Amino acid sequence: RDEDSKHRKYSHHHNRDRDRDRDRDRDSRDRGRDRERSSRERSRSPDRRGRSRHSSRSPSPIQDGSKKAKRVIVKQRGKFDWENTEDTSQDMIPICHGQLLFGRGFYAGMDRREQKKQSAKIDRESKGQIEPKSLKSSYDPFDDMPVDRHWSEKEIHEMTSRDWRIFREDYNISYKGSRFPNPARNWEESGICPEILRAVQEAGYKKPTPIQMASIPLGLQQRDVIGIAGTGSGKTAAFVIPMLMYVSRLPKMTLERAIEGPYALVMAPTTELAQQIQEETVKLAKYMDINVLSLVAGEAIGGQSSKLLQGCEIVIATPGRLLHCLEQGYAVLHQCNYVVLDEGDRMIALGFEEQVIDALEAMPSSNMKPESEDVELEDRIYRTTYMFSATMPPAVERLAKKYLRNPVVVTIEEMSKRISQKVIMVDEEEKPKRLRRLLDELGEMSTIVFVNTKKQADKVSKQLHDMGIKVATIHGGKTQQKRQTNFQDFRSKRRSCLIATDVVGRGIDVPDVGHIVNYDMPSTVEMYIHRIGRTGRAGKSGAATTFLTLNDSEVFYDLKQLLVRTKNPVPPELARHEAAKVK
Repeated sequence: RDEDSKHRKYSHHHNRDRDRDRDRDRDSRDRGRDRERSSRERSRSPDRRGRSRHSSRSPSPIQDGSKKAKRVIVKQRGKFDWENTEDTSQDMIPICHGQLLFGRGFYAGMDRREQKKQSAKIDRESKGQIEPKSLKSSYDPFDDMPVDRHWSEKEIHEMTSRDWRIFREDYNISYKGSRFPNPARNWEESGICPEILRAVQEAGYKKPTPIQMASIPLGLQQRDVIGIAGTGSGKTAAFVIPMLMYVSRLPKMTLERAIEGPYALVMAPTTELAQQIQEETVKLAKYMDINVLSLVAGEAIGGQSSKLLQGCEIVIATPGRLLHCLEQGYAVLHQCNYVVLDEGDRMIALGFEEQVIDALEAMPSSNMKPESEDVELEDRIYRTTYMFSATMPPAVERLAKKYLRNPVVVTIEEMSKRISQKVIMVDEEEKPKRLRRLLDELGEMSTIVFVNTKKQADKVSKQLHDMGIKVATIHGGKTQQKRQTNFQDFRSKRRSCLIATDVVGRGIDVPDVGHIVNYDMPSTVEMYIHRIGRTGRAGKSGAATTFLTLNDSEVFYDLKQLLVRTKNPVPPELARHEAAKVK
């Protein structure tokens, strides 16, 4: 056993020594290989070592403290070896391009004084070949958009959306609805036939009223219309003219067609109003072969029924008499597709609501317009309904909702509701003191003072300046830049008073003007309306003061009528004057 133990100990020591010797030999071999590799690296050529260094990752410039070498780029130089065919100076237009004129005595042989002299000469010669640019297309100094001219100086195809907006504001026209056409500026542009146009001119209607401007284009498109306008606004012609245009396109009324009833119907609350509408319709249909009949109380029903049987295109009736004729079989409405309810609120107030509904129900419902405007595409006749009313009580709204399809509501806002007008009779020499007193009362309120001439504008401006009042002045005699500066001073409230001729009175947008002063009365009431229309905009109230002298007698009558119609006070001197009594 002792021998076995010795033998194992010997074997253990022997194996340990053998492992140590093997590890030492391996380390010696590794060191030898490293020495051989190092010697091979040193034996390489310098160029090869340089390439080896570049192929490896270069150290950061920040780490080794050196700047990175920049790459040298050689730019190509231009060579001006153009061919003659590339010379574009041959296409130069002398009128549009300035010419280089060379002289002597200055740098590069260019005499600047001679250059300017010759250039001015060429400019003068070239201007004779070009038609001068019209001032009408110049940039407007009063707004940040090209306004060109006032809408009244433009053809209808030149009107912009801004022009139409100003037009509607000038005549207090407002719409509520969709897809409504632009109003008619005059009779010639209204789209009416020559026969009606001739009758209108013979009737003395020089210009359509605001309700006529707005309603006639709608009626020509056979749109349903609700007109909010009072008595005396011209609403009768506003619905009669489209009605006549509609009837003129239908077949001539014969005995066979007369059995089906009239083509159009107008209902009015009173006999007197119905007769007035009949007279107006006959007058406007003077050159048209159209028969008009009134069904009103006070006349024999037998005579009225016989006329119906003979045939008439248009019937004007009160609700009570019309319902009686329908119930007795004297009248039918089988082909009536144009209906007008005049003074609808008054008819309801007089208790005619049921009669009106019964008359509307007697018409064929199949001709009612579809609820959706997009469906209304067929080439067929639909019922057109007009309703005029000064107010819209609930009963009138119910009628409109049931019997009108997608109506356009046209509102003509009365001037008396927005602008209070005061006319003062004065002598010419009193005007400066009156104006000073008025401006002191108004304080910092934005005020426009209108005069008739450029000379008067400068005179009033100087008078106010001498009184210590800072004002801005605008008229056609000032440069565009000066007008722009003065107008911006007024707009930005740096000046509370603006002295102006009618260059501002016709269409220029001036926000928040509180007071208008007519230092000089204009020659027409239309211009007077345009002037005072600069205040009381966008639903706000305004005020206007006018200094009137005996030299303004040519407008006394029209001005008095306007003041009475708008329920503004008429000064006693104006009311008693002979020129205000007869035109």
